[in-house]
Amino acid sequence: MGVIQYHHQWPENQEITPEFQPGSVSLSSEHSLASVSSLTLSKQPSLTTQKHQYITTFKAHTSSISCLTLAGKHLISGSSDHQVRVWSQDSLVTSLIAYGESPVKSMVVSGDKLFTGHKDHKICVWNIDEGDSDERRLMKSTYVTTLPTFNDRVAMMFSTKNYVKVNHMDAVAALALSHDGDFLYSGSWDRTFKIWRTSDCKCLETVWNAHDDAINAIVVSEDGYVYTGSSDRKIKVWKKLAGEKKHMLVDTLEKHKSAVNALALSSDGSVLYSGACDRSILVWERGSGDRHMVVAGALRGHSKGVLCIAVVGDLVLTGSTDKTVRIWRGIGGKKYSRVCVLEGHNGPIKCLAGALDGCTFGECGGTSYLVYSGSLDCDVKVWKVWVPFL
Repeated sequence: MGVIQYHHQWPENQEITPEFQPGSVSLSSEHSLASVSSLTLSKQPSLTTQKHQYITTFKAHTSSISCLTLAGKHLISGSSDHQVRVWSQDSLVTSLIAYGESPVKSMVVSGDKLFTGHKDHKICVWNIDEGDSDERRLMKSTYVTTLPTFNDRVAMMFSTKNYVKVNHMDAVAALALSHDGDFLYSGSWDRTFKIWRTSDCKCLETVWNAHDDAINAIVVSEDGYVYTGSSDRKIKVWKKLAGEKKHMLVDTLEKHKSAVNALALSSDGSVLYSGACDRSILVWERGSGDRHMVVAGALRGHSKGVLCIAVVGDLVLTGSTDKTVRIWRGIGGKKYSRVCVLEGHNGPIKCLAGALDGCTFGECGGTSYLVYSGSLDCDVKVWKVWVPFL
């Protein structure tokens, strides 16, 4: 499976039709959760102490951007045009590194491997080569295999009952990695999630009927808890307990009143952020007793459904159907300040990525970040955000 050079001009007056599962309300917006208290400070920091700047727009994809990830000095984007592209973070240079047989829905990088989840139920595996750090050349990739592998399919053919369990039966909407990179987790619109060993791409486990509707998001904490968000309005928490061979349900988080579209964890795994069509970002903290997580409050500001969340340092990035990116910052305890609102896209924000940029030492007075936003308008925008030290 090689790289195919494929381009066509996107008509300016053509409507962008997002590809969501039938019956999905992931792009709709419902009433915000009034019963959950707001964590946003009533008095916001002065705008003179925190700054943001639009840098550039990456243009090459011919359909909606579905996923973004960073690998070293490169940004990788996946799109409904079947393409996976790599971009240099310091220039507009781009290269097509992978081309799938169907739209790209999700993507993660583990070492020298790139995993891409697709609408046709498959996961593709690619070897990536960043090249010599002294050379100004873009990453290259080589196709490795498609999951489930040929060996998995042959082994399962002897049992019809087990055969369906090694294959996803609908779009692979979410991918995540264990902290050590040894395991890949895939969540699908078929309501299941699977665990794969990254060393040999073997399917180790399927959690069948994990939800009552499509799985839209999956994240994994350093201590092995797996969080899945679904169109059934629920977030479920899973863990392979000591002595058990399979992941067991630990808790079910039920505060959202509409489809859960996005999940993200704080760097230490103690805080979970969830975004849904109710326009709120719920903040969950580790509980006690029978409750693994409890709601601490909500971040409000988006006027339509929340589609994506990313965490970079002490910043929380959120993207919405309202075409904006909002950036929040934890201010000790359980309060958050609104850092800024990034505007400029002509379509809903489907994916986000971010990284530290520039000086973070005391003499600089603060920290700067690079923020990347992918939209259904087919563009990837780059922003720089600077925040002062607390």
